[in-house]
Amino acid sequence: MPVPLYQAKAEFFRMLGHPVRIRVLKLLQEGPMPVRELLAAIGVEPSALSQQLAVLRRSGIVTSTRDGATVVYELAGGDVAQLMLAARRILTRVLAGQSVLLGELRESEVAAS
Repeated sequence: MPVPLYQAKAEFFRMLGHPVRIRVLKLLQEGPMPVRELLAAIGVEPSALSQQLAVLRRSGIVTSTRDGATVVYELAGGDVAQLMLAARRILTRVLAGQSVLLGELRESEVAAS
């Protein structure tokens, strides 16, 4: 029995739901990177990064190539970069709305005192 589309989408977004995976995707927007550079930029244990890269690779969001002892990762396509940009725009709007609400709350506190 095929998985309903809404369930597949939910699983996709759950797969993205880890800070290290998001950081990797952000770094890979700049272009392919060897694992050693990802490690230096993210600052996690090699085993933790390896685990998160494996999740991204299995999902098809990133690809890897080996050049001797060096493994290089890159985004599987431009859609991933567009998704990250869309997430940034959405968060910017959400946080701006929260900032406005916070300002209104502060103003009401001053007026009440």
